[in-house]
Amino acid sequence: MKRIGTVHWISGPVVKVRLSAPVSLLEQVWVGELGLAGEVIGREHDLATVQVYEETAGVRPGEPVVTAGRPLEVWLGPGLLGQTFDGLQRPLRRLLEGGTGIERGASAPALPDRRWDFEPRLAAGAAVEPGSVLGTVQETPLLEHRVLAPPDAAGTLEWIARAGELGRDEPLAALRDAATGARRELTLVQRWPVREPRPTRSRLDADRPLVTGQRVLDTFFPVARGGAAALPGPFGAGKTVLQHSLAKWCDAQVIVYVGCGERGNEIAQVLDEFPRLTDPGSGRPLLERTILIANTSNMPVAAREASIHTGLAMAEYYRDMGYHVALMADSTSRWAEALREIAGRMEEMPAEEGYPAYLPSRLASFYERAGVYRTLSGAEGSVTVIGAVSPPGGDFTEPVTQHTQRFTRALWSLSRDLASARHYPAVSWESSYSFYVDDVAAWWRDEGGDDWPELRRSAVDVLEQDARLQQIVRLVGSEALPDRQRWVLEAARLLKEGFMRQNALDAVDGSCAPAKQAALLRLFVRVFEAGSELVAAGIPLFEVRGAIDTASLLRLKEKVPADDLDGIERAWVQTREALAELRSASRSGARGANAPARPAERGV
Repeated sequence: MKRIGTVHWISGPVVKVRLSAPVSLLEQVWVGELGLAGEVIGREHDLATVQVYEETAGVRPGEPVVTAGRPLEVWLGPGLLGQTFDGLQRPLRRLLEGGTGIERGASAPALPDRRWDFEPRLAAGAAVEPGSVLGTVQETPLLEHRVLAPPDAAGTLEWIARAGELGRDEPLAALRDAATGARRELTLVQRWPVREPRPTRSRLDADRPLVTGQRVLDTFFPVARGGAAALPGPFGAGKTVLQHSLAKWCDAQVIVYVGCGERGNEIAQVLDEFPRLTDPGSGRPLLERTILIANTSNMPVAAREASIHTGLAMAEYYRDMGYHVALMADSTSRWAEALREIAGRMEEMPAEEGYPAYLPSRLASFYERAGVYRTLSGAEGSVTVIGAVSPPGGDFTEPVTQHTQRFTRALWSLSRDLASARHYPAVSWESSYSFYVDDVAAWWRDEGGDDWPELRRSAVDVLEQDARLQQIVRLVGSEALPDRQRWVLEAARLLKEGFMRQNALDAVDGSCAPAKQAALLRLFVRVFEAGSELVAAGIPLFEVRGAIDTASLLRLKEKVPADDLDGIERAWVQTREALAELRSASRSGARGANAPARPAERGV
């Protein structure tokens, strides 16, 4: 450690340092006698501005400030999965051992000091390029950890450890640079600056969806694997529950969950529930492929700003191994509030609603790190970013929500009205959108059938017609509509309740496979089309309704498992036969003398 100066001025998490040695922007420093972690964010003459990631109460002018000469970094290596970190990648469980709180200035290695069963992939004399796979260790029963050469390492492999146990800090291999002749030893651990994207060979097209298991998202508002989605919603609309469902059921291989500035009870719920969640594919604990980052609203505000970058750096590390990673950030609004508070203490000129003028560029730097990439090792990996937004008062016109929409191609807008009506997930089909629909259409044709684009288009058309008709219904009531329009309302109700509503706690309906989604959607579109033909033929709407076993159709999502799609087809055959009998009876005039006369159709 090198002393660079002394504390000169303090305002909450912002400290000005009188310099006695040079220091660089974004360099990590430790402030005061307690050694509080911080980062240099400004420099003017002989003063440096530092944002401190811990509570600064008690720090006095004149106390020393030291640095290691490196930017804020994360430790990367086996042992990350299953752990819970704060925004500085300090392992919370280890810091809490023997106490009920975390002392200021406390630190512990991010990676556990244990031995791993190493299996080499290369032999001495092999050429090593940046990102080459040197060997593997079984990090958890769910994931093989591929030990990579650092992005700045290349040369000839002089030696590599034999198969067997290897410690965290023990030499793993030695490289000889052909150009300079320099020798470099490698270990299982790498360090990487959190704000610097890890290098890749190339960026690839995002052409397949991240399957979430949520029908309203996968079918109507898909996000591509390697894409970015925003999840805005007012308090109580179900953002956190939906993100929990996404973490459990989406087909990403690694989950990084960042709880950024949320209430302590919500983060406590996450820390309590995640260790007990079961991975659907293997039956193992979900935590064996999950990394948690927790920064509650009562923790130092500046640490929120670092937590998202810390999560991204770890997500990119697993992406470089060739894995598909999903990063959930809950919520970016609290992160933006941290930017606003720090900017205010630095007396920067405020922009919209007091946020700093660089808010859009910071949001862009976060979401633009999502993508599908060809890694340095030649594998294909991706990071999908899903950022929750908590607009104050549910106002989607506030700056964080508006700027977020500029940098994401999918918007999952949550509705307080739907949540109040117990319709979950409360994703509004009127204000949500996705620009990934065309990108993933080919994949959906393979998984859901060649008619999937037409099915989706028909369902969207029903919902759009329903939205227009609901405005009329609020004025004059549904009885004033003709049968053909009332049938649209009925078909939309079936679609909303039987397809779009989903029970996250149900063993069958908690997640829905793509093939089942397509089968259910096909069923409800067929019912709508068949009913429309009968209504157009003059058959009264009440008779069409009577011929359809609505209750059974609405229960299909919970009664039919993903491996028994014939049950959905049987329900359609029964419905089709009932409607065919109704048509035959109508043509033969055998509806019965006691049947009510068909009311005259009235236009609006």
